[in-house]
Amino acid sequence: MLANLKTQLEDLIKKSLRGALEGSFELPSIELEKPKEKSHGDFSCNVALRCAKILKKSPVSIAEEFKGLIALTLEKSSLKHKIKSIEIKAPGFINFSLSNETFSDILTDILRLSIQFGKSDIGKGQKIQIEFVSANPTGPLTVAHARQAVVGDALGNILKFIGFEVKKEYYINDEGNQVKILGQSINLRAQEALGETIDFPEDHYQGSYIKDIANEFLEKNQIKNVQGLEKKNEKDFEEFGVSYLLDKIKDDLKSFGVQFDVWTSQAKVATQKNIEKALESIDKKGYIYDQDGATWFRTTELGDDKDRVIKKSDGQYTYLAPDIAYHKDKFERGFNRVINILGPDHHGYISRLKAAVEALGYDSKNLDVLIVQLATLYREGKPLSMSTRKGEFISLREVIDEVGVDAARFFFLMRHIKVHLDFDLELAKEQSSENPVYYIQYAHARINSIFANAKEQNLKASKKEFSFLQAPEEIDLIQKMASFEDALSICLTQLDPFGMVSYLMDLAGCFHKFYDKYKVIGDDPKLSSERLALVEAARIVFASGLKLLGVSVPEKM
Repeated sequence: MLANLKTQLEDLIKKSLRGALEGSFELPSIELEKPKEKSHGDFSCNVALRCAKILKKSPVSIAEEFKGLIALTLEKSSLKHKIKSIEIKAPGFINFSLSNETFSDILTDILRLSIQFGKSDIGKGQKIQIEFVSANPTGPLTVAHARQAVVGDALGNILKFIGFEVKKEYYINDEGNQVKILGQSINLRAQEALGETIDFPEDHYQGSYIKDIANEFLEKNQIKNVQGLEKKNEKDFEEFGVSYLLDKIKDDLKSFGVQFDVWTSQAKVATQKNIEKALESIDKKGYIYDQDGATWFRTTELGDDKDRVIKKSDGQYTYLAPDIAYHKDKFERGFNRVINILGPDHHGYISRLKAAVEALGYDSKNLDVLIVQLATLYREGKPLSMSTRKGEFISLREVIDEVGVDAARFFFLMRHIKVHLDFDLELAKEQSSENPVYYIQYAHARINSIFANAKEQNLKASKKEFSFLQAPEEIDLIQKMASFEDALSICLTQLDPFGMVSYLMDLAGCFHKFYDKYKVIGDDPKLSSERLALVEAARIVFASGLKLLGVSVPEKM
């Protein structure tokens, strides 16, 4: 496709110029870019501009000289029929325009490969673990968790598509202070349900869901009075609460189209024994020391801004200790690369996690910590405030129920993960071109409608002849489809599915622009057949892109 052709053309330019200029000077790197102006061709090279100071000539004259050298090499290469023309544009760009044959080949390949189009072995089967969401089982999943969920899920889909072996993992924080507070909150609400007057602490979980859990606890345990409640210990409340909420979390994620391969319990992985074993490994390398009655991790020697307490003076481990044990477990399972998707409140955690991985004897470059910024929900132009502890939040389930899974998933992906996201609930429900996900899905549904009409007229899409497809809008659509591979590459480089969202929006724009100007099925059977092939290719790419994002591909709308 275009990515491969671009690489081949870059190599041809290098070969052309190095052969002629060998020994004169060291040639700058050759990189082709897509020109901003359509009239400037399909690829542009600035090598002449970069050589101007060395050769002490005008960039335009250098470009003319280089053009001749490139043309000679091109004439003898397999790319001869791929390039229609080479032109010079001020102040010294060498621009290349692709031939109609190239666009025909692109269309042929998409139709031939069908749903395999864009798939590759870039990952070469490397094992990647993506850990995401990992919300404490102390309440329903919120909007913040929702964004992390869809980012991790879509990124995993994309990495699988390009040849990585991916495992999606949820780390259950099923112990610690937050679980104790959960158990206490349930106990107090259960006492209230039995008629007791309770002064409910402000630092406990305030949401109405705690009352629901308390009532179910009483019902399941057949408790009718406070005396029966007093027979239960702290662990009973904690374990019931975690189990109840974890079931809700799993159900919400399933409804959201997010499936995990592995559910890992902190209580089972980060045991006292495993933590001690991990810290012993670090200690042997000289990274552990005692000071002021506490145990410290010398992370400053591994890139952190300050050393970290790993065990407090009261003998309790800090949050970092179980995380070290967990990351030791991750790499011991044989993953080549580990990706953690966390919220913005964990930004300061990156350097200490990387220090831990390095101290454990692994390459910290194989750990990627992605920080996903928060999302703000808007209704009628006004932001909705949220506070999890106070119970004032919009849950993932509420968003799904209001706008649907497709809109929810797509809208949560509509910005780079590094950027705060504004989610307009009213726009997400609109069935118009203003709604991006509707705009894209409608393009796919519209193509299905075209083929239904074609079937009635006994028309079929061409398989290999595309000589009539020469209109600018047709060429633009083919080029945009060909850059599907580029979008996948961007997602890999950035570890962010936003590149696919942006690509599909552009593809939809190209398709609708073509469709609004030309009739696919017209009076000329040959032209109609070729345009059917064009939109069939578009249908393939739309379907692949939407499925990678976990968004449905409707046949009718």
